[in-house]
Amino acid sequence: MSVEAAADIEAQDVPGGTERGRISLRTLIWIRWVAVAGQAVTLLIVHLVLGFTLPLEIALGVVATSAVINFANQMQRTGSLRLGDRDAMTYLAYDVVQLGALLYLTGGLQNPFSLLVLAPVTVGATILSRRSVMMLAGFAVGVATILSIWHLPLPWDEDQLEFPPLFVLAVWLAITLSTLFIAVYTWRVTEEGRRISDAYAATQLALAREQRISAVGALAAAAAHELGSPLGTIAVIAKELARDLPGDGPLADDARLLLSETARCRTILMELAQKREADGGTPYDRLPLSALVEAAGEPYRVPHTRLTQKIEGKPEDQPVVARSPEIMHGLGNLVQNAVQFAIVEVTVRTQWDQHWVTVTVADDGPGFPTQVLSRLGEPYLSGRDEDAEHMGLGIFIADTLLRRTGAKLHFANGAEGGAVVRVRWPRRALVTVAGLAVPVA
Repeated sequence: MSVEAAADIEAQDVPGGTERGRISLRTLIWIRWVAVAGQAVTLLIVHLVLGFTLPLEIALGVVATSAVINFANQMQRTGSLRLGDRDAMTYLAYDVVQLGALLYLTGGLQNPFSLLVLAPVTVGATILSRRSVMMLAGFAVGVATILSIWHLPLPWDEDQLEFPPLFVLAVWLAITLSTLFIAVYTWRVTEEGRRISDAYAATQLALAREQRISAVGALAAAAAHELGSPLGTIAVIAKELARDLPGDGPLADDARLLLSETARCRTILMELAQKREADGGTPYDRLPLSALVEAAGEPYRVPHTRLTQKIEGKPEDQPVVARSPEIMHGLGNLVQNAVQFAIVEVTVRTQWDQHWVTVTVADDGPGFPTQVLSRLGEPYLSGRDEDAEHMGLGIFIADTLLRRTGAKLHFANGAEGGAVVRVRWPRRALVTVAGLAVPVA
């Protein structure tokens, strides 16, 4: 499967895009129930146990409003519903407003619980797009700004406690900076983890597709082999019938037609078997390393780019390995990437000795940008063109699949220009891993 096809799979089948739900409504409902319970208990303890005078009826009314809305959401919508980016942001923005209303009634930013304004922003940073996170963080800062200016007095049991304006400004500044920092930092870390997860899912889909293709080819080869004998028997009987029947009778014509169609079926089955053999056989067939490398790069030959295979090693000492889907797909992606950026030629060099097996893919294109060379192999990072749709997904898939076989990849630029990717296996690991039967998805 090509890099572009892998990118399409990631875009279509892997969750995590901003248009698809990243969090279920049930999770947000559960979080709000926890918040509602905590707010109600805190208000009652402060008013009834600690003896501070609160506008209890209004404050509990604000809490009850959240409870009613939460209950309505729970009853009217299925708990498995996954919210889109806009709906989730609206849901969390309401939580900021509700908390702001409670803080307005209980001292504003002078209330120690004003730090809870950070909670909805933190949750949002883990599930929302960057734009929505920034909007939610800005909204939270706006609420904090309003609370720093307008609010009811902080409840106190003795003389009214007045905080100096400098203290309130410091609290506002701390909340503002914390909100922005948490929003940016948490979003970046979460997005990185989400991208890794999505890219691994795309890798599994690519490998599964490669294995299904191999399975279909193996089935076709098996069918060609198994059907050969009965078709041979039918051909013999049809030939005898055509010989024994009168030449001018209608049955003779049917016999000759049966004989020709049988021959046609045998030809089709033979072509299927030959095509499968040319493609590398079944995934359980073993073949020389150089033949495997050539088969991996063959689908990516294009008229305007010369694809050259070079072999360095003693022919009698060449390792024989299995046609592993991981190796085929991983090397194929590297060759395709080189062909895509090459000017004239792509060289695939296969080397081996007693201890190591190395496959080097080099092209004469612009090479890797030096600023991202050390980060190649990460998902969603373009090594050549920052506007490329696959954003490095193809290299990530190749790196992941080949490392599963024990390989180590090294990315560099050639001395005379162009990109160079070296894939190296310990010989024992390659023969052991590639020699195992590959499970078919």
